[in-house]
Amino acid sequence: MRLSWTAFTELLRCTLLGHLRHRLALVLAVAFIPIWIAVARLCTSDEMIRIRLDAISASVSAPAGQVGQVASALGAITMVAGFITFTETFQSRQMDRRLLLAGYPRLPMLLAKLAAVALTAALLALYTTSLLWISLPVRHTVPLALALAGAGLAYGGIGLLLGSLVRGELEGFFLIIMLSLVDTGLQNPVFNTLMDVAGVSALPLYGVTQLALSSALTAHIPWPHGVLSLTWSAATGALALLVLHTHRPSRSPLSRRAGVRAG
Repeated sequence: MRLSWTAFTELLRCTLLGHLRHRLALVLAVAFIPIWIAVARLCTSDEMIRIRLDAISASVSAPAGQVGQVASALGAITMVAGFITFTETFQSRQMDRRLLLAGYPRLPMLLAKLAAVALTAALLALYTTSLLWISLPVRHTVPLALALAGAGLAYGGIGLLLGSLVRGELEGFFLIIMLSLVDTGLQNPVFNTLMDVAGVSALPLYGVTQLALSSALTAHIPWPHGVLSLTWSAATGALALLVLHTHRPSRSPLSRRAGVRAG
């Protein structure tokens, strides 16, 4: 038990240090999110728009600028979380393989990667919530932070999955960008006021968008819709664990030779 805990904490530390070594990811986290929120504030009018929120089964009126800022914050945090997790997972694949061949325990390695995704999503959510709190009259801060964390968890899980599957960085970046753009575009009430596009509720950001908009702009807190983001996070995390488990060796070369000789 002590060995497993040591293996978990050591790999978690190495994974987080790997995040810190990616300067572009840090620049994205620190600069891109506030810039994207500011762009939404400057480029969107203060005209009142009426949007449909399925989370509270009602239509509400809110300034387009405020709606756009919340939607842009969700889009920014998905891209940053997806990029950070994908880059670290993709670049550490060879090292992880060598560790497993050397006998490093598999389960602590997988749990450490999931813990790193959760910590990254939590930090990004706290940072983004503080930015929105400065820019908007947020009604409910804690549910908004949970919604942002859910968005980071969902796309962090997607980044973890893609980092384990794709063969090149370009393919992974392209998939994250395209999925994030399509998802945030369909979930943004400024562009999709009626939210009546078929299948929009099956996308990763549906639940967190409903929770974020309701928390920031109304007096209602639709907690059940926030669970949808956790479902996406659990699904992508489970798929990533399955890929990591099946695509990487479970025994060292010495143990394989011993098995061949014993046979």
